[in-house]
Amino acid sequence: MVLDPEWLISTFGLIGILAVVFAESGLLIGFFLPGDSLLFTAGLLIAGGTYLHLPLWLMCLLVSVAAVAGDQTGYAFGRRFGPALFRRPDSRLFKQENLARARDFFRRYGARSIVLARFVPIVRTFTPVVAGASHMRYRTFLTFNIVGGTLWGCGVTTLGYFLGQIAFVRDNVEFILIGIVVVSVLPVVVELLRGRRRSRRTPA
Repeated sequence: MVLDPEWLISTFGLIGILAVVFAESGLLIGFFLPGDSLLFTAGLLIAGGTYLHLPLWLMCLLVSVAAVAGDQTGYAFGRRFGPALFRRPDSRLFKQENLARARDFFRRYGARSIVLARFVPIVRTFTPVVAGASHMRYRTFLTFNIVGGTLWGCGVTTLGYFLGQIAFVRDNVEFILIGIVVVSVLPVVVELLRGRRRSRRTPA
């Protein structure tokens, strides 16, 4: 119930959407939040005039600002506490494997990872922290952060808005949201499987 996008929107409205986007973008405890499906649902509900009564352009603007602000927070946190964070033991809400996954993603794609990570759940939460801990040049991070936050925030919300005007999508929202979750999580699953194969091939 708590992670159901429509319930979140109907209960907390615009403030709830922006809070989730901010937390998932830059707070380590926000990695489990439904960012993609939440934005898609927001666009869909705006198209239908349900719960959200504001222009699409304004929603896109506010979501993009919240996403960029979240990543900025994650970068600052990583810059300040990065080394200690990599030594932190696992807990219920923190797993070193998530941080390591984001670090590998960052090393593989460099500055582009700030944009690409936006579209990969879990990784998008930890990547700005890794960027800060790696002392990535601030101006470079800010540029890619704005581009990534805008593409993700506007893109997913707008997609929901236009698809929400299609009768089939409106009548099968639950299945559409499940599909979004599966598609967004798929890159993480593929990367995990590749990692396991590589570890098995590596000589002891």
